[in-house]
Amino acid sequence: MAPTLNVTHIGTATAILEINGVNMLTDPFFSPAGTSFPVTDKFSLKVEDDPALRLDQLPVIDAVLLSHEDHVDNLDDLGRRLLDGRRVFTTVDGAKNLSPRPAVHGFEPWEEMEVVIAGKKFQVIGTPTKHVVGNECTGFILTGEGFGHGRDGLPNAIYFSGDTVYVEELKQMAERFHICAAIVNLGNAHAPTDMTDPSSPPYQITMDGKQAAQLFREIKADYLVPMHYESWHHFTQFGQELRQAFQEEGISDQGKDDLAARDLKHVASAQCVLSIPSSSPTSPTCP
Repeated sequence: MAPTLNVTHIGTATAILEINGVNMLTDPFFSPAGTSFPVTDKFSLKVEDDPALRLDQLPVIDAVLLSHEDHVDNLDDLGRRLLDGRRVFTTVDGAKNLSPRPAVHGFEPWEEMEVVIAGKKFQVIGTPTKHVVGNECTGFILTGEGFGHGRDGLPNAIYFSGDTVYVEELKQMAERFHICAAIVNLGNAHAPTDMTDPSSPPYQITMDGKQAAQLFREIKADYLVPMHYESWHHFTQFGQELRQAFQEEGISDQGKDDLAARDLKHVASAQCVLSIPSSSPTSPTCP
C-alpha cells in the first residue's frame, strides 16, 4: 500500500505534507504580500501574494524540510519561529548557521538518516541540487514505516526537490525507490551572475516545466506536484506558461495520460489540498 499524502500548498515552496498522519512543512515562508527583502544595496525582492495560511492557522507541525536557510523566499523571519523544538532537516551549512538547535540535521547528497517523528519511523535521504553558485541546497526523499512497496518491489517514497535546476544524478532514485509523488520547485528562476550587479547576465537557478517533465519521467514518479512558480519577479515561468510547457511535454492535469501533474496554485488566500492517492483524477479544488 502506498503512503497517504495530503499536500496543502501555502505559497512559494511552502507546503504541509501530511504523510500517514505526520505533518512535515517545507521551506517555511509566511510574510504577507508586499513585503520587500533587500538582496544587495541595489535591488530587492518583493513577494506579491499572501500565504494561504498564517502561522496561527497551522496544524501541529512535526518536522521541517528546509532545502536551504539562506534565501528569504525559502525561510523568512516568521518561518524561523517554527524551527525551535522541532526536527529540522536541511543542508550541512544550514545546520551550522541555525545552531544551537540540537534537533537540526544537515544532509550531504545521498546521506541517509532514520528518525522517529510523531511516533512513526521515517528514513530521510538528502538529494543533490544545483542552485545558486556557492550556496548549499538539498532535496529530500522520504520513506519508512507504512510506506509499503510499489514498482518492481521497490520501497515507496516521496520526493521534495528543493530549489534546483535539472541534475542528471537525480535519476538514480528510480533504481532504489518507487516515487509516489515528486514535489518540485519550479518557476525557472534566474539570478544575476554577479549578485552585486543586478544588470549582470542572469543564470538559471530552478527548473522550468520541460526540465521537470524530463526528471519526472526519469524517476518514474506517479504524480508531479509543481510548486514555487508564482508570487516573485525573479521567476520567469508562471502558472499559465508552466501549464503550456506541461501540455507540450504530454503531461496532463486530468489524470488521463500516463503522466499526471497536480496543480497546487493557490487563489488569493485560499489553500489548496491534494490527496495522493486520490479517487478523483481532477486537480485539487481551490475555493
